[in-house]
Amino acid sequence: MKFQVLDIIPHLKNPVTGEIVSTADRLNQVVETARRAEDLGFDSFSVGERHAGEFVSSSPTTVLAAIAAVTSRIRLQTGVTVLSVLDPVRVAEDYATIDQLSRGRLELVIGKGNEVLQYPLFGLSLDEQWDLLAEKYGLLRTLWRKESVTWSGSFRPALIEPTTTTPRPFAGSPRIWHGSATTLTSAALAAKWGDPLFTANAIQPRENYKVLIDHYREEYERHGHDPRHQYLGSGSGAGGVFIADTTQEAIRQYGPVYEGLTASRNVPGNNSPFRDIQHAVAEGPALVGSPEQVIDKILSYHSLYGHDLQSISLPTTLPFEQQLEILERFAQEVIPAVRASAPSTLWESSDPFGGRPEFAGATEPDAAAAVTADHAFNRTDNANVYAH
Repeated sequence: MKFQVLDIIPHLKNPVTGEIVSTADRLNQVVETARRAEDLGFDSFSVGERHAGEFVSSSPTTVLAAIAAVTSRIRLQTGVTVLSVLDPVRVAEDYATIDQLSRGRLELVIGKGNEVLQYPLFGLSLDEQWDLLAEKYGLLRTLWRKESVTWSGSFRPALIEPTTTTPRPFAGSPRIWHGSATTLTSAALAAKWGDPLFTANAIQPRENYKVLIDHYREEYERHGHDPRHQYLGSGSGAGGVFIADTTQEAIRQYGPVYEGLTASRNVPGNNSPFRDIQHAVAEGPALVGSPEQVIDKILSYHSLYGHDLQSISLPTTLPFEQQLEILERFAQEVIPAVRASAPSTLWESSDPFGGRPEFAGATEPDAAAAVTADHAFNRTDNANVYAH
């Protein structure tokens, strides 16, 4: 298994102490965490994107560029790029620039986002979020894979003159994952294109995420894509990882913070049903406990999901030095055991993107037809999804 650190950059008070760092300090913590994650052997670092609420992640490209400047090996990902509200031409330009700065270390995770307020902020209709995502993704793919592109669609002006975005990506188109939280649409879109899926695994019982994963795999096979490209990533709950010598000690130390955040509905990826730490540890995906407890939980989820990439988030309201201590313990005491029990070819020599060749999927489906038959059903709970 491979490991990612995700920061959607919440900017919150510690619910126990009332302390909060400055915006400048919070952003610099993200960069320093990425640098330390690389030193500790993590495989990727992911930066979220939010345009409303108590977050300072509205410009993930800027943060990733800063991370690219202080790292040399770790892959740079997004979690997620809210493509539905963005211009694909600008996305192609900005992220190709980061890909060049990092010498080919970029991979996107795209989605429509879970913050409903961002749609009116950008002058867009929430009712069209899935159509926006499907059309814009089709254009982004084309811009990164072809030059002299002409194009027309429903949600942005046509590209009448042949267009080649610059800079070009470093070595062929970066891989693009699809984030999925509570609906089948993103899973079906990923399968249609033959792309990997990233399940939030945050606020629903794990059996619900298994439904999304099974749908993805069934549709992936139905579309006839190369199974070598069928990778799966998984989140680890909305409360952050916390490791102590024993699970009881982890619950004692972190419980008041976790419960304070959930009581005020401030856990990033809101609407969690796990309102106390005991419930979250026993039945939710939260990675809180002894190293052995955390290892067992990851492997338990792996036995159900078969995922290749495990994402973790640090408890960012805690003192920064404590966060880094947790990161180090996770790297030293959890990762080796999980890697040994759950190997993956992701980013290895057998991975088609291990050396970034040009992606050649089995088909290039019509972007306008990328919204699935369950489209109307999927709109019913968009306000409650975790992140994608």
